Amino acid sequence: VSLHKPEIKLESLKEDIKDFLKTSGWEKKLQNAVYSELNVFPSPCHPAAPPEHMKEPLAYMRKAQGSWEKRILKSLNSMCTELSIPLAQKRPVSEQKELLNKWNEMGTDEPDLSLFRPVYAPKDFLEVLMNLRNPNYENGEQPSFRNHLGLIQVPLKVKDIPELKENFSELGLNIGQLGIDDSAQVPPEFFENEHVRVGQKVLAEQDSAAAQQYVRQGCPTALRADLWALILNISNQPEDILYYEQLKSNVIQHDLLVDSLIYKDVKLTASNDDYYFVFEDYLYQVLLCFSRDTSVLEHFAYSSATPPKSYIRGKAGMEEYAVFYPPNGVIPFHGFSMYVAPLCFLYHEPSKLYQIFREMYVRFFFRLHSISSHPSGIVSLCLLFETLLQTHLPQLFYHLREIGAQPLRISFKWMVRAFSGYLATDQLLLLWDRILGYNSLEILAVLAAAVFAFRAVNLMEVTSLAAAEAVLADLSTLKVMPLLQIFLFATVT
Repeated sequence: VSLHKPEIKLESLKEDIKDFLKTSGWEKKLQNAVYSELNVFPSPCHPAAPPEHMKEPLAYMRKAQGSWEKRILKSLNSMCTELSIPLAQKRPVSEQKELLNKWNEMGTDEPDLSLFRPVYAPKDFLEVLMNLRNPNYENGEQPSFRNHLGLIQVPLKVKDIPELKENFSELGLNIGQLGIDDSAQVPPEFFENEHVRVGQKVLAEQDSAAAQQYVRQGCPTALRADLWALILNISNQPEDILYYEQLKSNVIQHDLLVDSLIYKDVKLTASNDDYYFVFEDYLYQVLLCFSRDTSVLEHFAYSSATPPKSYIRGKAGMEEYAVFYPPNGVIPFHGFSMYVAPLCFLYHEPSKLYQIFREMYVRFFFRLHSISSHPSGIVSLCLLFETLLQTHLPQLFYHLREIGAQPLRISFKWMVRAFSGYLATDQLLLLWDRILGYNSLEILAVLAAAVFAFRAVNLMEVTSLAAAEAVLADLSTLKVMPLLQIFLFATVT
């Protein structure tokens, strides 16, 4: 329309368009969209690399992920057979009406879930990771790896403390942080007031890159919801709300076997959690819609995982009758709902809460339950955790290993859930600020190692895995930022 205006001249068209983008606010929107893509998609492979390298460059990792997926499907299918429940069926009209009426209080409904069991729990996944081997090496022969005494036996490059210090330089002892009560350099209230002022300015500018840099020092509580939405480039437009409503109507119309797994998971985890039980209804809404969201399938382009397929009855093996199951390609496991629970503190509008969770999942959380060589993947995080402990707390590491309490057996569940359900919520949100700020999950492994360092004196006294677990059973009183700072910047190396 603007092009037909008489004041638009062809010779100055390029400049006019630039001016228009600036004045209309579209320039920022485009920049944020591009920045968002750069954050999510991996850097381009070598032009000659086969397409599966985009998903995962190491063949043995792809193979391990493939056989793990087969195991999950076998577990799901055997549950179907045992319980004689179809994977999916249309709900009768009466049931649709009932579900629609109680959409906002699904927690009050108590379906009998006694026969359902989680498809897998984190400890089953850990067993698989412990058996990973690179077939090119004869039983751990390579020199640099011969002395790794942890449970993870694959040679991946992980950062050492000097590299981590450089990477997380904004967590330095002389830099103001939210979540540190008494910084010697700057009185906390002075830093906080100034930090809030800068945060408001960042929000006014609506610049994703600036917001991402800003949250590395922590988010003021009042600004966190808006800053995270800006980093994740979520604006909750009318079309987004409409999309969420469509997903909701899919839930109302069709009953999936995974719905029962979601119900069961929420009941086993969030419903028993002092912080999160109040959000039970939100969790059902978000997770049931998530399972039907086919846009989630796009992340499989850069995930080592492959969405599972199901065949229409009687047509097994015929590709034209194959559908992805569940529609989003993600089978929930024990603890999955804890990825959503902390976000309920920040977002009370279901469609916005939904979009934030979906974006957090396709950027970060999927890496915590798939086998890959990515630096933020769970295998690298396990290796980073074990390497940090073995290098910086060798006595503790050997002691725990000798008594059959390999540290990773304790910390694995924290990392798989990104510490959700283990830390107090205010501390967890400070940790997730940094995940978003650094666009990396490596901080989870650093924190896990820092927790062991913090409790090292008590852990040196234990004589069994059960006793070590008891020492680390309650993390709810821990303060995340001082732990990370001391471990990274005050440890003598």
